[in-house]
Amino acid sequence: MKRTGYMAAVLALFPALCLAGELKPVALAAPETDGGKPLMQVLKERKSVREFGPGALPMQVLSNLLWAAAGVNRADGRRTAPTASNRQEIDVYVAAADGLYLYDAKGHRLEPVLAEDIRAATGTQAYVRDAAVNLIYVADFAKMGQSSPENKVLYSAADTGFISQNVYLFCASQGLATVVRASVDRDALAKTMKLRPEQRITLAQSVGFVKK
Repeated sequence: MKRTGYMAAVLALFPALCLAGELKPVALAAPETDGGKPLMQVLKERKSVREFGPGALPMQVLSNLLWAAAGVNRADGRRTAPTASNRQEIDVYVAAADGLYLYDAKGHRLEPVLAEDIRAATGTQAYVRDAAVNLIYVADFAKMGQSSPENKVLYSAADTGFISQNVYLFCASQGLATVVRASVDRDALAKTMKLRPEQRITLAQSVGFVKK
C-alpha cells in the first residue's frame, strides 16, 4: 500500500489522529432539551464523584452537556447560566483525549486550541486524566468593563459556580460522574493554554462515565 493510502486508512480508523498537529472545529448537534429526570430527583442525586470509567462521551451527550453548562437558551443570546450584568465573561474550555477546545456558545461548536491531550494537567489529582473531559472555566476580565478588581474576582467566581452547578445537575440527570475542582496549577495550565494576562482560570470540572 502506498504511503498516502496507508495514512488515509489510518485516519479513517482513528479520526482523532490529526496530521501535523491539526485540530479542526467541531460543529455540535443541536442540544436535546426534552427528557431527563425531574428536577427534585436530580437535586436528590447530585453528588461529586472522583472515579471515572473509560470511554469518550458520545457527541450528542457532549453537545447537551455544554449547552446545559453555558449554552444560549434565548433569542437575545442569553445563557442557561447567569452572569453579572450579562457580561458572559466565563469561557468554557474542553480538554478531551484528542485536544483542547473552546466552547463557542453562540455557534454551539468547539473551536480548536491545542492538538494535545492535556487532561492530566487540568488538576493535581491523579483521576483527572481518566475523565472523558475536563472542563476548564476561564474568566476573561477584559469583558467585565469598569468593574473593580475585587468585583471582577467576586462576580467571576459566582458565575463559575452557576455554570458548574448546571453541569452537576446535567450529570445527575444523565447518570454521569462529575466533580468540580479548585486544585489546579493555574499558572502552569494558563501557560499551556496560551491564555492572555486578562484571562484567569477559576475552577475545573471533570466529567465522565461512572466507574464500574
